[in-house]
Amino acid sequence: MKLWSNSFKEGEVIPAKYGARNLNLSPHLAWDEVPGGTKSLALVVDDPDAPAGTWVHWIVININPSIKQILENKVPMGVKQLKNDSRQEKWGGPSPPSGTHRYFFKLYALDVAKLECDERTINQEIKKHKIAEAQLMGKFSATKK
Repeated sequence: MKLWSNSFKEGEVIPAKYGARNLNLSPHLAWDEVPGGTKSLALVVDDPDAPAGTWVHWIVININPSIKQILENKVPMGVKQLKNDSRQEKWGGPSPPSGTHRYFFKLYALDVAKLECDERTINQEIKKHKIAEAQLMGKFSATKK
């Protein structure tokens, strides 16, 4: 499975408009080579460089495998967004307190059509049902004052 974005390239800087202190738009994401037997997809975006430990910025589950992309600042019909670590059911853009952080966009192919879980149990459910995984990493730096 492959995951990419028209908004930024692997390992490169995520543009400011996607940051929480700017427009807070969710970036474009696209994928292909979804394995046979996939009944749904799930997306988790996190920052392992956060001072208090890994910070989750976005969780989208129950993505129909016929969907091939998420457009900028839109979510596909029928998906469910779980609460991120800011306690919001939406994209929470990068906002590192200092330095440059890495943001991992992880797409999972799952063997179930619907996950019945919340943000506390998402990782266990993904582990149980994962067929394949694709990842994209972008960087974002703290705003200079």
